[in-house]
Amino acid sequence: MTTLGEFLIKLLESYEVDRVFGIPGVHTIELYRGLANSPITHYTPRHEQGAGFMADGYARISGKPGVCFVITGPGLTNIATAMAQAYADSIPMLVISGVNKTEHLGHGNGNLHELPNQSAFAEQVSSFSYSINHPDDLPQVMARAFSVFSCARPRPVHIEIPIDLMSAPADHLMPIPSLTFPHPPAPDKTAIDQIADLCFGAKSPLLIIGGGVKGKNKSAQELAEYLDCPVIMTVNARGLIPDTHPLAIPASPSLKSVRSVIENSDLVLAMGTELGPTDFDMYEDQEFTIPNTLIRVDLDPLQLHRNMHPTIGVIGDADLTMQKLVHFLKENEQSHVNRNGADRALTTKQAAFNELSKPMQEQVKFLETIKSSLPGVMIIGDSTQPVYAGNLYYSPDSPKGWINSATGFGTLGYALPAAIGAQLADPERPVVCLTGDGGIQFTLGELGSAIDAAANIIVIVWNNDGYLEIKNFMLENDITPEGVTPSSPDFPAIAEAYGLYAEHLSSKEELPAALKRARAENRPTLIQIEENLFSPTG
Repeated sequence: MTTLGEFLIKLLESYEVDRVFGIPGVHTIELYRGLANSPITHYTPRHEQGAGFMADGYARISGKPGVCFVITGPGLTNIATAMAQAYADSIPMLVISGVNKTEHLGHGNGNLHELPNQSAFAEQVSSFSYSINHPDDLPQVMARAFSVFSCARPRPVHIEIPIDLMSAPADHLMPIPSLTFPHPPAPDKTAIDQIADLCFGAKSPLLIIGGGVKGKNKSAQELAEYLDCPVIMTVNARGLIPDTHPLAIPASPSLKSVRSVIENSDLVLAMGTELGPTDFDMYEDQEFTIPNTLIRVDLDPLQLHRNMHPTIGVIGDADLTMQKLVHFLKENEQSHVNRNGADRALTTKQAAFNELSKPMQEQVKFLETIKSSLPGVMIIGDSTQPVYAGNLYYSPDSPKGWINSATGFGTLGYALPAAIGAQLADPERPVVCLTGDGGIQFTLGELGSAIDAAANIIVIVWNNDGYLEIKNFMLENDITPEGVTPSSPDFPAIAEAYGLYAEHLSSKEELPAALKRARAENRPTLIQIEENLFSPTG
């Protein structure tokens, strides 16, 4: 007999799932019955939050949904923070949890791991949450989930299965039929015509690309080159236009110089971006504006009028829209107009860097050293000083090279497990986890998970003796600092106890060599860096 738990594994295989992150428990063991003989690899974190962040990092790099198995109750509440970060950043994640036996649901008798309404809880951090009531429900709800991942805004989906149904017969659901994946929506011809007319008439156009742009067919770069316009990349889009490209502006619209080029553009095309405050108004001064013609393209119709009302709003896939637009523009080519795109981009980049504080400029140089020492590196960051600086001004040398949790939901503890997931998705590419001494302690145990998974990440601990950003913010607001200096352990010693190679950097000049040594170790490594080494006087 094939149980529903075994059928679930076969169903995941049919959707080309090859990784599952989770911690087995008595309420999910039936999900594991079919896993041992499956081509799906299971990874066990030290905490369900780690499972969610690993799935997040894996999804961002692989483009496939990160899949998690968690127990009912505390398993789901533990992973909820990771789901919320993925929800904020539109990351595909499939969370499959147990739930109490069907006969116990809704009674509130205090059964093990019981929540009053687990599905309702999960619904707050997911595209949708579904409770399986019969084995026949599972194929249908799985198809719904993968439809969200492939052609809608790709946020987490939660599916809960009562533990008595996990062992229910599912032979009648076999064999699994061949699957088809829906395509994301394309813009209609009328929308393309309207946008093209505005593009032909623009004298100083500007392109803004966000996380909804995946870089397919280099459509953003082609559009920018055709229009001869600068390209501003949000945090989740950094690297989609090469850092050496003359039209690239790898700087935040929270900076006055970047806002100036936006305000002086007669046409702004915003592709796949929320225009959200953590990217566009980091300092919360409420001064970000787009005063002239604005075109917005987004998969999510609800997003088109949030934060900024467009002149033209288009529901559709951003990459596909730009691809069709470029094709139309070239087919109907008019006389070439020199729009001084490279000059506008260069002026903005220079002004943006000069606008940073001296400590932030040093932190950007620190990031540039990592990049030059490890070509193609993916830097996966927490909310820590050099990550904040990089969000204001940094570009990786390749796509998906700059990922962090400091925008959107803004969780701490993200970088270490997410870096593990990213490395599993692309084992050949160097991966640096950049975290602070405060942030790493949220998920410190995942150092062991890196060893278990043979994920050869390089963990850089930026040690500034606590939550220095919060301490400085308190001082700036005439608040006596309190609660911002938690003690730190000997991170290299802990790393070595887990089996990592570790060292403590004593000068910033040693960083390139230390990174190359770490890369050559062929195992997870940790480098501790004192923040004052990269201060303006360090």
